[in-house]
Amino acid sequence: MSGLSTVLILVGLFLVGGIISFVKQGMPRSLVTLLSIGAGLCLVAGVLRLDYWS
Repeated sequence: MSGLSTVLILVGLFLVGGIISFVKQGMPRSLVTLLSIGAGLCLVAGVLRLDYWS
């Protein structure tokens, strides 16, 4: 696992924790949606950068 993929996966998981927190606080749904898109992109980019695919 390379360093960048590790960082992207950890940032994605951090953002998932933020989504859970924002939902519990009752933040606007558009903000939660934007945060979930960012978390999803970070997680997908981190998984795709793993060397298991080649």
